[in-house]
Amino acid sequence: MIADISITEKSFGPKSLMTGVKFSIETKEKVGVIGRNGVGKSTLFGILAGTDTDFTGDVIYRKGVTVVATAQEHHNLGNTTVMEYVLAGLPEYAALHHAITTLPETMGDDMRKIEEYSAALDRFGQKGFYQIEELVREELKNFQLPDVADRPLASLSGGQKRLVEVVKIMHSDAHLALIDEPTNHMDYVAKQQFIDWMKNASEAMLVITHDRDVLAEVDRIVELKDGGSVSYRGNYDAYLKQNAERTSVGMNDFEMIEKRIVNLKQKVLDYQRLKEKSRNPGTIQKFKRLENESREELTRLQAIEKPTFWIDKDSVGELDYRAAGRYEKFKTKNIRMSLKNDESRSKHALVRARNLSLGYSAPLFEGVDIDLREGEAVELRGRNGAGKSTLIKALLGVDLARGSSNQETASPRRAVASPTTRASADVPKFVKPLATPAIATSEASIYNLASIFSGDLLLDPQVRVGVYEQEVSPTYFDLKLHDAVERVYMDKGLTINETKIRQLMSDYLFTESDGQVPVSRLSGGQKARLQIIAMLANDPQLLILDEPTNHLDLPSIEELETALEKYTGAILYVSHDNYFREKLGGDVVQIGKV
Repeated sequence: MIADISITEKSFGPKSLMTGVKFSIETKEKVGVIGRNGVGKSTLFGILAGTDTDFTGDVIYRKGVTVVATAQEHHNLGNTTVMEYVLAGLPEYAALHHAITTLPETMGDDMRKIEEYSAALDRFGQKGFYQIEELVREELKNFQLPDVADRPLASLSGGQKRLVEVVKIMHSDAHLALIDEPTNHMDYVAKQQFIDWMKNASEAMLVITHDRDVLAEVDRIVELKDGGSVSYRGNYDAYLKQNAERTSVGMNDFEMIEKRIVNLKQKVLDYQRLKEKSRNPGTIQKFKRLENESREELTRLQAIEKPTFWIDKDSVGELDYRAAGRYEKFKTKNIRMSLKNDESRSKHALVRARNLSLGYSAPLFEGVDIDLREGEAVELRGRNGAGKSTLIKALLGVDLARGSSNQETASPRRAVASPTTRASADVPKFVKPLATPAIATSEASIYNLASIFSGDLLLDPQVRVGVYEQEVSPTYFDLKLHDAVERVYMDKGLTINETKIRQLMSDYLFTESDGQVPVSRLSGGQKARLQIIAMLANDPQLLILDEPTNHLDLPSIEELETALEKYTGAILYVSHDNYFREKLGGDVVQIGKV
């Protein structure tokens, strides 16, 4: 065992977040940490990393254990380069590097300093630090960050910084690594590289993730819920089975508590009546004692909050009818997605691309064909930077009619550029966004004009589109959540009232107090739920999804998958979640090289 964790109290003001989190970590063990959004996963990591000491309990590490953690914030770094940041985060590197670079200038014949210098040289070699810069550059290249090593870390996007954090952890050679949502911005190749490293690495790991591909490869899963923790041996599939069994027992126990409460309430009334009817002092005292005992037990049982009950959909189907009935009664509230199913929709094409080549100063890809019709799904698959998001943004914002950029004459949302026209004009046809899609598209992308180098791109001008992207637009950051929901509808030209706002917030698990929190301060999961509200606001016939499972917890991912399985419109999506891709299916369109 390298760590023993016992947290008996962690609160934020009057809100108690943890009251009984207890588990241990074994040498080389890979542990996945899961839980509903807001249960305290990142707070737990702060405690384990030592940055949060305001709690009651004990975190005991075996003597000599080195712990490293991915950082959530990157402030006050000035012009620190990516390479400098990574090296500074490696245990022992800074001290050893300082010793071997400064001691030669001062040691002279001082044997103590000479021995210190010699020991530093040996240790520097043992840690592999002579080759570390080359290895870090190679790892950055593997994660499609080939040119960032000498750039200031502050110049990178949030997703790029997350990848840099993973690279730092991969080369830390620590005993325990605390890694928060490592794969959220990785493509399928980078994610597989991370999983392969995780499986074979010598360090123990605690990984916060709801990426089921990662959870499929861990040794154990620790779930935070109801202020405590539950440990499950095995990977994700083992967790689902054990969770279904444990939840079934828990529901039965809670049902017995509810029945006991009903019984005690009746006993209190019965003892009251018997006490009032009695004339014998001894009998009166007896019924008074029984009444008080029943009241005390009733008070204790009524103080027990209903536990969180969630079982995955497949496991629910395997429950016996009694357990299934209990689950319908007790299951924890989840997001409620409303997608209309209109079976009368015609099967005409909504999205079409023919031999499409798209890019900026040069093509990002070529030869792409898409034929997406109502009731169908198409997955855009490709590495980060291959052009998937560029194609989506071009589809949403094109304003071309065979080279014309005049909005008066252009066909709405239609891009056409034939190879012949391209060659004769010798200029690319510009894809120009008409307006900012609510919530989804970043401001920078609005002014990044992509070019059609060859082929055709068409979006049905009459179709209602719902868009989900990975980042909330900065336009909404300073708005309170309540006002952001209202603004989303107004930006789409839709009517909205206070009742509707309250209902949406309830459907997506937001409390009234959440409504007063600025969007910039929402958690990743909360922002993801706001994205879904925006995506479905206009009752879309076409959904465009860019990594929709990022930041969602497992029950919310399942609700999203269930709703999409019933959806009769068209879906164009990007996802590196293999479980999600298997659920949605559809044709795969490769963007760029495999």
